[in-house]
Amino acid sequence: MTLRPSIYDAEVGGILRHVLEALRTVPATAWITFDVVESASNAVMFLPFGLLVIAWRGRWWHGILGALLVSAGIETWQLLFLPTRVADVRDVVANTLGAALGVGLAILVRRWGDRSQRAHSRRHRKVIGSRAQ
Repeated sequence: MTLRPSIYDAEVGGILRHVLEALRTVPATAWITFDVVESASNAVMFLPFGLLVIAWRGRWWHGILGALLVSAGIETWQLLFLPTRVADVRDVVANTLGAALGVGLAILVRRWGDRSQRAHSRRHRKVIGSRAQ
């Protein structure tokens, strides 16, 4: 997707154009433009990057810095080797933000799981230590 000569083919472009035109007719969704969809998709595409770094026991900043470096590499590749693509620093920002959201989500899930495990362990010890067995 990121290193293809074109972003999408004509069929996908037509579908996207129709969806955006439909959204533009409703005042509540008129703010959803191609740029918004592109930035959101970039963020969503890199969200798993942040999740995986934390899942593999990396530090939070590894996920953010890693996403920044990978994204900058992708944009540099597009600039140097894909003349039909446009390298854009906003893509680097959106990608890095997506990874940061993934890192944050993974940390929240891990903390919730740790707290749940500790609470369960206390209850379990209480039942084992009681004479009501």
